[in-house]
Amino acid sequence: MSAEISPYDGGCTCRFVRYRLTSKPLFVHCCHCRWCQREGGTSFALNALIEADRVLLLQGRVDVIDTPSNSGKGQKISRCTNCHIAVWSNYGGAGDAVRFVRVGTLDEPDRLPPDIHIYTASKQPWVIIPPGAPAVAEYYRASEMWPKESLERRAAIVRREKTNSTRSA
Repeated sequence: MSAEISPYDGGCTCRFVRYRLTSKPLFVHCCHCRWCQREGGTSFALNALIEADRVLLLQGRVDVIDTPSNSGKGQKISRCTNCHIAVWSNYGGAGDAVRFVRVGTLDEPDRLPPDIHIYTASKQPWVIIPPGAPAVAEYYRASEMWPKESLERRAAIVRREKTNSTRSA
């Protein structure tokens, strides 16, 4: 690959971990749930959902830390082995096939604004969601909110996962 900066390159604070998203994400969540507030130490988490095979680790290593989640299915947070910054997570419900990349770790995070604000019932009262921005009190149905291309990509993930689980059974 060239030395040019991809619009979707990112990494940790100490620059040990560098990664690249090889396509645009499926969808971007701005999550206002209390779990995200606690884990990030901030008012919300901004995550770009993307197929795991479209996230290339260009350099460095990550430690994968199993942590609980509100769903009870847990999550695996991938952190730089040096500075311990979280660069992405895999949630139990989505398995290892989808990564939730921390948009703030991208070199140009402003290129991926949220497609939706979720769990707004627990957002901090001083956080103002822009007028007209999609927002829901809790979660939503992807079939009602995601663009057609993202739904097709999600269907391909589901097919692949079913094929893989059948092979390993």
